[in-house]
Amino acid sequence: MKTKVLVCSCNGTIDLARARLAGGLPESVEVQPAARELCRREVSRFTDAIGGTDDVIVACTQEAALFHELATAKQALAPVRFVNVRELAGWGEQRADAGPKIAALVAIAAGAGIDPVPAVEYRSQGRVLVVGPGRDALEWGERLASQLSPTVLMTDSGGATLPSGRTFPVLSGTLVSIEGWLGDFEAKWTQDNPIDLDACVRCGACVEACPESAIGADLQVDTALCRSHRACVAACGDIGAIDFSRTERERSERFDLVFDLRADSMFDCRLQPLGDTCKRCSVTRLGTPMFESHQPPQGYFHPGRSEKERSRMALELVAMVGEFEKPKYFRYNEKTCAHGRNQINGCTACVDVCSTRAIESAGDRIRVEPHLCMGCGGCTTVCPSGAISYQYPTPARLMEPVRQGLLAYRERGGRNALILFHDEEDGRALLESLARAPHGARGPARGLPAGRGLPARVIPVSVRHVGSVGIDVALSALAYGASQVAVLAAPGIAPQYREATTAQFAIAQTLVGALGYAGRHFHVVDASRADWADSLFALEAADGVAQPATFGLSEDKRRSIEFALDHLVAQATSRGRSVPQSVSLPAGSPFGSLKVQRDSCTLCLACIGACPESALLDNPDSPQLRFIERNCVQCGLCVKTCPEQAITLEPRYVFSEETRTPVVLNEAQPFACISCGKPFGTRQMIENMLGKLAGHSMFGGEATRRLQMCADCRVVDMFSRTDEATVVALEDRKRP
Repeated sequence: MKTKVLVCSCNGTIDLARARLAGGLPESVEVQPAARELCRREVSRFTDAIGGTDDVIVACTQEAALFHELATAKQALAPVRFVNVRELAGWGEQRADAGPKIAALVAIAAGAGIDPVPAVEYRSQGRVLVVGPGRDALEWGERLASQLSPTVLMTDSGGATLPSGRTFPVLSGTLVSIEGWLGDFEAKWTQDNPIDLDACVRCGACVEACPESAIGADLQVDTALCRSHRACVAACGDIGAIDFSRTERERSERFDLVFDLRADSMFDCRLQPLGDTCKRCSVTRLGTPMFESHQPPQGYFHPGRSEKERSRMALELVAMVGEFEKPKYFRYNEKTCAHGRNQINGCTACVDVCSTRAIESAGDRIRVEPHLCMGCGGCTTVCPSGAISYQYPTPARLMEPVRQGLLAYRERGGRNALILFHDEEDGRALLESLARAPHGARGPARGLPAGRGLPARVIPVSVRHVGSVGIDVALSALAYGASQVAVLAAPGIAPQYREATTAQFAIAQTLVGALGYAGRHFHVVDASRADWADSLFALEAADGVAQPATFGLSEDKRRSIEFALDHLVAQATSRGRSVPQSVSLPAGSPFGSLKVQRDSCTLCLACIGACPESALLDNPDSPQLRFIERNCVQCGLCVKTCPEQAITLEPRYVFSEETRTPVVLNEAQPFACISCGKPFGTRQMIENMLGKLAGHSMFGGEATRRLQMCADCRVVDMFSRTDEATVVALEDRKRP
């Protein structure tokens, strides 16, 4: 099966001749002759191309809706994909030099794809909890009742008049917690008012009976006015909705959706203490979002007081009824996870970086809730061992098209390519907007948009989330021929992802710089800054490889990094550069060695049992502590486990092969059993133990001598001594 690529000059505004798309791409890619008006006069080219089973790529995104409609009408067998060569390459001030980039974009699009992954399912029947101040919650409950099944929880009734008809349940109380996700939220609240609105029939008898008028239209007791006459209880009678003995009884119920109207996030009410009124907007702060994570779970909406936001989110609520699927973005191998051993915590990088709180500690392992995971991939970037890996797509699946794109770029004379990773939504929109004229600006004489566009050497690569771009991806891009790698951090990205990527890129830059590659190779472009676009033009090209690598990435993250660094080392050596044996890395790096204080270490070997990566080994023939540096992920479990605190971490990367060979960190003279002569421990361990127990009332004479015996001889000696009292002898004495 071939991949047919349809390109269009967009009415002559794109120079496709310099891209030389007719050749130089993989044999499976067939570029059709360029069109001028593919979406108008020459649309038959598209309908002819989709007639078979070949994959079809259209180098235009503006008319994607039209092409999708045509494909649906013709019942196309293969899906249609799109790549934007107009805004990303064909337009802009450097469009005359963008031919190599156009070829790279087409090659990347032709090879892009995602292998099948397991699906995560959601089921929603439209049961929505509307929680907030009485008037707001009741109003929105009535609005949503025609399409959803609302339940209103008034956190502050405020004298709101209850509906005359019981079209949906109305409750009152203080919200305690909400946990879960779309289709499976559990809400807990306390029923802290004497009148239970769920049991109340709204007859109003209590209102008439109350001598203090402490019960209003909201059918809630104002405890500040109530004088405990309890006339309302008598008036309620057998209905039993009023109970003054109730003490904040906690209740819970499950919902599919949550519409949280409590907090005012539009203004600065979050800065006020609970119960206070914001001086800026005169709104009493009634609560904060129940999910403090940067990205709340799907199905939870918290619009604040903005009517525009409330209306927008209400439309999303209505659409979230039915059965839904999303990919399971990650793969977890607990065998190589360095989170913990023996109830001692080691690495917590994935737990700390997750913006949706989908990852939590579960003893010696982590637990990832796929319903909460939004596919950012930040956990896979910071994971030192690769125990949790990204699979939508995998780094290997992502980087093979990038390799093909860089090859096409280089073959057409392109130089100093900068791979710019961006997310599918906000990042793409930011990049595409650069090529369009600002509002009110006039274009040049040919009528082209006056936007500056992207530099000709910047090749955008779309990923689901830039948090998934780690050291393995960045270093492999350099090995494949890129001069630099950048990540576009859109304004809405969680700050921990920007920080994590910056830290990972700092490690990569240290490694590349140690090999003599001049310049700054890795960048995080902060799109929240006004000058972010200009910074792309200001970046100076960095030193790259003379010969691109041809290897494919491994599914093992650490092996992929090794492949890339091995190629960078070989390229540096071929230029006559001297490669250092090792380079020191910042704390928290995933590579390094260990230092053992031999005077303190007793070779108890507890560290070996704690190591999750088999980096620490013993020697069955002699008391030795051995170490394979290649396997060490610097998780620190050995440091925390060592009873003598004799181990320290040494973050570094060794460029030679010696890291794959076990080295001896410590060894000792064996201690032989004083009875049979069999070695059973180290001399230092036994001598330390005897020294600590010297003078102890229970360890003198024979007891001290037995401590110097192996386990077998110790038992034999205990039962062979006739002059010592034993448990068996004492039991015999008790018998008549």
